[in-house]
Amino acid sequence: MGVYEELVERGLIAQTTDEDDIRNLINSGNATFYIGFDPTADSLHVGHFMALCLMKRLQMAGNKPIALVGGGTGMIGDPSGRTDLRSMMTIEQIDHNCECFKKQMSRFIEFGEGEGKAMMVNNADWLRDLNFLDFMRDIGSCFSVNDMLRARAYVNRMERGLTFLEFSYMLMQGYDFYMLYNKYGCNMEFGGDDQWSNMLAGTELIRKKLGKDAYAMTITLLTNSEGKKMGKTAKGAVWLDAEKTSPFEFYQYWRNVSDADVIKFIKLLTFIPLDEIKKMEEWKDEQLNRAKEILAFELTKMVHGEEEAKKAEAGAKAFFGAGNAENMPIFELSADLFTDDKIDCISVLTASNLVKTRSEGRRAIEQGGVSVNGNKVTDVKAEFTKADFAEEFLIQRGKKNFRKIVIK
Repeated sequence: MGVYEELVERGLIAQTTDEDDIRNLINSGNATFYIGFDPTADSLHVGHFMALCLMKRLQMAGNKPIALVGGGTGMIGDPSGRTDLRSMMTIEQIDHNCECFKKQMSRFIEFGEGEGKAMMVNNADWLRDLNFLDFMRDIGSCFSVNDMLRARAYVNRMERGLTFLEFSYMLMQGYDFYMLYNKYGCNMEFGGDDQWSNMLAGTELIRKKLGKDAYAMTITLLTNSEGKKMGKTAKGAVWLDAEKTSPFEFYQYWRNVSDADVIKFIKLLTFIPLDEIKKMEEWKDEQLNRAKEILAFELTKMVHGEEEAKKAEAGAKAFFGAGNAENMPIFELSADLFTDDKIDCISVLTASNLVKTRSEGRRAIEQGGVSVNGNKVTDVKAEFTKADFAEEFLIQRGKKNFRKIVIK
């Protein structure tokens, strides 16, 4: 089985321009491909996971990845899938965010000189200094407004209003592919399925300007069995940066996926051989919990390293009654929050960010959703003394959110 056939078997491929040509190129290791990452934050998140895993799989098969960071396109913001205008970032913010990406990407792909090694390129190098009139005469003349208005990328914005700034994004992304083709021989673009229209803009621009063939392939979006995009929690995005989402929280995110999704995610995101996954497809009931542990461990290892994955796994087992709590997420509670050596439960919940407001904390207790060391808290006025924190103090809100509390 070639790498292309494996991608199909795992359910990764959504659309392709020329399937036979793409299959031959990536199976033979002759693809130089790029995937774009707009620097909307200073960390990548779970939504980028599919793309990073694809880059890793293709590089392992001998193909050359180009990670394109959007120091230029980030000044506009991709309107695909959006119902509103993205917040404008300063150039300093954009450049900082771009710098943060390479370390995280290095967990997945190997950068360096030589055949098959990955490159990181920034489209600020050719977009920020463009002359508007020259660009519109040379590149804008290759695009049909009628075709652009039919593109999925703009559908969600037409009723609410689409700015010309955002409308130009397709030209910029098409120009990226054209520049990468000229500078590095990049012959393929891969990306999420919501990028299809923008990617076709690049293949068409290369054909019109150079008379050459270039290819595009989209990968399935990471959604659960209900069709909802993965990567968000009540607290926000699930980040790949350990400072934003701890390895333990990252592990728990995947440990808590639904029974209906776990095998699908193992196929899409892990590098476990397909013949092993086929055996897992027969698993039921408690065996599915083991599958979730495997998924969580493998993905945490990929993002944070094996040592952190083992700590997260141990912490999870400690919480559910096996082992010790050494590796659970720790929150340092300020001694200044105590009054006469006491602190109420709601203050502990809010200080440790298990709830956002005191009223939310009160409701959580009233609804039976808070426990300390496995014992449910039933009194909204419950208090603890500093002596209570001298021993192990584990506080839980709901099924998935908990902290080990220590006094600093």
